[in-house]
Amino acid sequence: MWRGRDVISARDFSRKELEELFEVAKYMEKYAKSRVNFLKGKILATAFFEPSTRTRISFEVAMKKLGGDVVGFWGPEGTSVEKGETLADAVRMLDAYSDIIVVRHKYEGAAKLAAEVAESPVINGGDGGFNHPTQAMLDVYTIWREFGTVDGLRVGLVGDLRHARTINSLLEIFTNFNVEISLVSPDFLRPRTETIDYIHSRGVKYSFHTSLEEVIHTLDVLYVVRIQKERFIDPLEYERVKGSYRVTQETLKNAKKNLILMHPLPRVDEIDYRVDYTPHARYFKQAALGVPLRMALIYLIIS
Repeated sequence: MWRGRDVISARDFSRKELEELFEVAKYMEKYAKSRVNFLKGKILATAFFEPSTRTRISFEVAMKKLGGDVVGFWGPEGTSVEKGETLADAVRMLDAYSDIIVVRHKYEGAAKLAAEVAESPVINGGDGGFNHPTQAMLDVYTIWREFGTVDGLRVGLVGDLRHARTINSLLEIFTNFNVEISLVSPDFLRPRTETIDYIHSRGVKYSFHTSLEEVIHTLDVLYVVRIQKERFIDPLEYERVKGSYRVTQETLKNAKKNLILMHPLPRVDEIDYRVDYTPHARYFKQAALGVPLRMALIYLIIS
């Protein structure tokens, strides 16, 4: 099911495929602090045209833990891209040197274009404000590891739900499971119409809210994203909504005892640092699980 596949959109994967990925990721957890030679001699290329910390490092660590090697770049500076080389040509060059390519780009559709010109499998490490499929896979894997299932859970998504690419991909992946979703944001930061239309067509139960307080007591999972300043064209619009949703210990006083709090990171001020020490915080564990999840993904595609 996975061998040789591109990973461009979260819509491309079935529940059966995701559950296979999760089982392999669980197996890979025991190697996340050591090293194996499952992919010795294989090379992963990173083409990161946009800044990244967790996604880039976790892919690199995952490949090295599997016994493979990594080449690539972490920004256009010092590369031929800075001289005007096109995305397509840069990808063709990396394709000649590697067995699998991870692309991150500020423009939507960049990963799809890369997959069209490369013979090697291409993984979308985030493009534009719409797709980040491996982050969404990681997020659902985290939930699956915490609860043993995804079905039957009530999930709250809070913050900038329009510009956060992980939200779009996460909503798309949730269509494979029986979940109920509370979308908490200012009206103009609701998810894109095409995303809502898609989850509606797949029968997902969802509701819109502007107040977190009115739904916090019903949630099993609270997933927070920052207000993304870099995605706003009008700085005044950003100033108007920044800090709109801030999770503190006070916010969580009415939460379920087993509620887990997630965040794709980096955070700005949307989660108070004192919340890190509550039993609800899972965002650092979530980030750590990125290594075995991406180990599993790479292994399934090119082993």
